[in-house]
Amino acid sequence: MKNIVLYKNRLLLFCLIVLLANCSDDAYEIPQAGEGLQNDLIKRSVGPNVVGTTIDFAYAAAISEQSLLSTITVESSIVGAAGTGLENVSYHTNSSGLDVGVQVGAPAVQEGNSWKVNFTTDTAAATLRYHYVIPEEARGQSIVFTFKAKAKDGKEISIKTEPYEISNMSMQLDLVGKDGETAFFSIEDMKWYNASEAVTKADKIDLIYLYRNLPTVTFGHSLVSPSADPMYLPNLTLPNGVDRKSKFVKAWQLQDQQLARLQYGVYVDDVDLLGKSFTDAPDFAINLKAESGLWVETADGKYRAYIFINALNNVSKEIKVSIKRLTVK
Repeated sequence: MKNIVLYKNRLLLFCLIVLLANCSDDAYEIPQAGEGLQNDLIKRSVGPNVVGTTIDFAYAAAISEQSLLSTITVESSIVGAAGTGLENVSYHTNSSGLDVGVQVGAPAVQEGNSWKVNFTTDTAAATLRYHYVIPEEARGQSIVFTFKAKAKDGKEISIKTEPYEISNMSMQLDLVGKDGETAFFSIEDMKWYNASEAVTKADKIDLIYLYRNLPTVTFGHSLVSPSADPMYLPNLTLPNGVDRKSKFVKAWQLQDQQLARLQYGVYVDDVDLLGKSFTDAPDFAINLKAESGLWVETADGKYRAYIFINALNNVSKEIKVSIKRLTVK
């Protein structure tokens, strides 16, 4: 206990500032350690809050008086989906910039909308991470989180977040289409189908994937609406009833980070999809390139989507795409 008291103020300062390490390039003043129980919070994830993705937080608490931490609790206004949880490991960043975790409590226990960690070690300061997986029930709504810390002497402190808006978009990653096989794509279902399946879903097929090495035109990997001129559907017989007209707008320099999972800090959100114009847009997009994208509007105007091309394969004649889709009608 003597050592804990000796280092308590240092731990308090340290715990409150490690939240900022590697999280932001903005200038920040180191907070001054106050008296009693203190806490701080940072949201570690960025980008639109899409159903199925995770909102990540780091919550720090420390006490400068002669006491120890007892519990940390997180409550969400809407119950998180599977995978939601509060870690029982306290993190700090070492001199090499690496995260180092030390177990400080029992595994978190869920009680309705809340997750609680009971401390099992004599700890005056800790930074715990909370991961909230956005459920379908939260689509189009806002979520508020309340973080609470309690010390063994009975003192309590809390932080309530601002409301976080949840997107109306849906998202799917790494969908593989293959020329001549699973080449028919539905924006509504966000899924590839083969020709036999396409016949039964003709009113949902919005685009077709083809790979052609033609002598007269650079065709390559292409996504084409079923309604397109036959010259853009070479050597292809359409399944019965597949005839919808979708509109396409190419986007060469829009590597959405949630779809690409690369270094780009760019995001497509609901407003982008709602504001996109498809006036005079064609119903074909030929000679596509990896890491480019495509805005799409379905024939009935019900859906708009942004499709990112993750990978192309000339040998297997395959395309891998990830998609964000918004219902607009």
